[in-house]
Amino acid sequence: MHPLQFLVPLDQLAAVEPVIPFAILVLVLANFATRFLAHRSHVKQAKDGADELSRFLPHSFTSGGLVLVSFLYLLVEPHGGMVMTVLVVGMFLTDFFEFEARNVEARNDRPLDRPNGGLTASVLVLLYAAYQSLFFLVADVWNAVI
Repeated sequence: MHPLQFLVPLDQLAAVEPVIPFAILVLVLANFATRFLAHRSHVKQAKDGADELSRFLPHSFTSGGLVLVSFLYLLVEPHGGMVMTVLVVGMFLTDFFEFEARNVEARNDRPLDRPNGGLTASVLVLLYAAYQSLFFLVADVWNAVI
């Protein structure tokens, strides 16, 4: 008997387990696109003289969805899910603090910097998500070496 069987429908999660890494990969790529659009929106708001920037809703949705799907992945694949969840939560926290940094720059009438920390964290998440989801492409070579 699994301790989470009463809280989480593990049988239904097991049915979609092969799709979860691909969902994470798609959400990471969507997060890159929304990050670019959010930064462009923030630059436009700052040029228009806004003291307080507004959050870009699609980016918030992709970030939140990425956190939720990484927690689902943690349930079906404990080791890979833990690494993925740590990377995704780190990216989420980086996004939060970089948004606040952009607000400070907008209030002080400074030009907005690129979200370098968020981009770095996103690249790490992308690399690990690609490794988890696309490993079947290099599995034969990888297993021959190791």
